Amino acid sequence: MNKARQFGVMIVGDELLSGKRTDKHLSHVIETLHARGMSVAWSRMVSDNHNRLVHELKLTQLDSVPVFCFGGIGATPDDQTRQAAAGAFGMRLLRHPDAVSMIEDRFGREAYPNRVRMADLPEDCLLIPNPHSRIPGFTVFDHHFFPGFPSLAWTMLDWVLDSYYGHDLQPEVEKSVRVFDTHESALIQLLDELSAGHPRAKIFSLPHMAAVASIELGFRGEAAAVEVAFSALQAALKTAAVKFENLDARAAASVLRQAVV
Repeated sequence: MNKARQFGVMIVGDELLSGKRTDKHLSHVIETLHARGMSVAWSRMVSDNHNRLVHELKLTQLDSVPVFCFGGIGATPDDQTRQAAAGAFGMRLLRHPDAVSMIEDRFGREAYPNRVRMADLPEDCLLIPNPHSRIPGFTVFDHHFFPGFPSLAWTMLDWVLDSYYGHDLQPEVEKSVRVFDTHESALIQLLDELSAGHPRAKIFSLPHMAAVASIELGFRGEAAAVEVAFSALQAALKTAAVKFENLDARAAASVLRQAVV
């Protein structure tokens, strides 16, 4: 599992779709992955509906990226993620003995009859340790399932990244410029040519609406490829007599947060 650079994010909960709660997971995952030179490939939000969850989890298996799924692994009737994961992967839902032991250690006799239901997991899944409540998450192939509470899930996310995806990766870097006094449409041909000429680096264009309108242009990817592509971008802008300034990483991140695309 240690070659992944991008990940999918699935967030489960009727309370999020109804507006009763606001999701915090996606922004945290983006920040966490960015610090490791990784990124989010896609995200989706799904209701606590068994059939819908099975459908979505079948679709995510067709993708080539690992998936982080937050929410719905509790014991109440509205928590359907454990059951849906078993259905989507064609597995039986079985009581995992190690998960039972963890829950019993945490709650003693109060583990029965209800809390122990959280040990009913897809057969042959791997457990994700939970140092706070001791109730584990679980992994099925390259899908990792966490509780919905950030205080629990984010420590478990770090464990999954360290355990499965922390090796042999060249961290991604990003280099960009801020362009002034031109419209994005006027740069499309130049960007097409740069993108075609440097396929190992991913080009991006982010208009920034402020007192002085500008566009952030740059590349992200492995350092060597980005360095070559970025030099070509600078040369192309100079040839086209386009006014620009280089951005350091901190300034570029600030523009990224404020960009209106």
